[in-house]
Amino acid sequence: QLQLVESGGGLVQPGGSLRLSCAASGFSLDYYTIGWFRQAPGKEREGASCISTSDGSTYCVESVKGRFTISRDNAKNTVYLQMNSLKPEDTAVYYCAAKRGFRITIAPGDYDYWGQGTQVTVSS
Repeated sequence: QLQLVESGGGLVQPGGSLRLSCAASGFSLDYYTIGWFRQAPGKEREGASCISTSDGSTYCVESVKGRFTISRDNAKNTVYLQMNSLKPEDTAVYYCAAKRGFRITIAPGDYDYWGQGTQVTVSS
């Protein structure tokens, strides 16, 4: 059974850091592009914040570039999102999602498999 499980969320003060993990089971991430998405309270799910493609490329949107970094460890079948200099507006449920192939796309509808999400709260 194909599954994605996020972990690493929590409560952090503004300016702090968190590292989220997205562990895959039931399939190999080698052939999948992974995106990290977030959904703030009362808002729709945003397009991907950061993407790690199956051919080794990474991409982050301007709003998080320089603060968020995506990486993957295919041996561990896990993708990470390192989040630094966190702001209150980063508060959201963070999801990872997978799609086959290496095309970069931030659209949630282009991703086939989703995790259950992990809560990130940035507050003093």
